[in-house]
Amino acid sequence: MVSSTENLKQIFSKRLKTTRKSLKIKQQEMADSAGITLRGYQYYEAAVQEPSMSNLYALAEHLGVSLDYLVGRTNKPEVNK
Repeated sequence: MVSSTENLKQIFSKRLKTTRKSLKIKQQEMADSAGITLRGYQYYEAAVQEPSMSNLYALAEHLGVSLDYLVGRTNKPEVNK
């Protein structure tokens, strides 16, 4: 597990961007899924801002990955159902 908040922010932004690109989803689509502006979403990918819990959940749902994966608590992107 990662110890510092800055590292967590970097892990989140990297996984968000990498997963989005692997699924060929545009940034605008991600922003729309979370109900935020395109600039707001871009700040997440650039590790400038962190999403609210509701936005984090919406992004994970749209990407089909677990919250734990996005925030670096696990390396398994699968959602447990």
